[in-house]
Amino acid sequence: MKFAPETATLFEVLRWRRDIRHFLRDPVPEPLLEELQQAMECAPSVGNARPWRVIRVEDPAIRASVKSIFETENAIAAREFDDAAMADYLKLKLSGLDCAPVQLAVFTDTDPVEGRGLGRRTIPETLTQSTVMAIHTLWLAARAHNLGIGMISIIDPVKVAALFDTPPGWVFTAYLCLGWPEWDDDTPLLHRTGWQENTPTRWIMR
Repeated sequence: MKFAPETATLFEVLRWRRDIRHFLRDPVPEPLLEELQQAMECAPSVGNARPWRVIRVEDPAIRASVKSIFETENAIAAREFDDAAMADYLKLKLSGLDCAPVQLAVFTDTDPVEGRGLGRRTIPETLTQSTVMAIHTLWLAARAHNLGIGMISIIDPVKVAALFDTPPGWVFTAYLCLGWPEWDDDTPLLHRTGWQENTPTRWIMR
């Protein structure tokens, strides 16, 4: 199928959207970060609640604490594998905390005034889902500027949340590393390392 140029560009961004672990230390210009923040404002959200709350982490002590939490959890995770799989696991670089110039702690406000409760009474998880969609919007916008993002999943959310003096009702959702990737690649790193290939997913008819 032949796509219109705009559609082809969108699919190209989607294909080159990767979870980045290898970052350059070069700073990201402030005007560009402001543009990415504005891109998040375009994300869909339940009842237009816009529940994402983003903290830009600049404090070296907090960054060091986050890295320490990751390293602890990563060591625990490694022990869950047998010897062969553990060896493969330990070869993986699973965070960009050592060099990403921009780090973001993302929270979800679980009781925002905005939206007046529309759409979230029966499924309150839609607030977190809205935050995740905002993160994905940021991710694609960053990729369109040749920036990369990596999400840290091997981390204790309770310990990370405790590092920040957040208001009651804010729930930790994600910790992101953002910056210029060391190289561009349209192939997931887990494919290249042989950890996991894509498995097909299909829409089920009922």
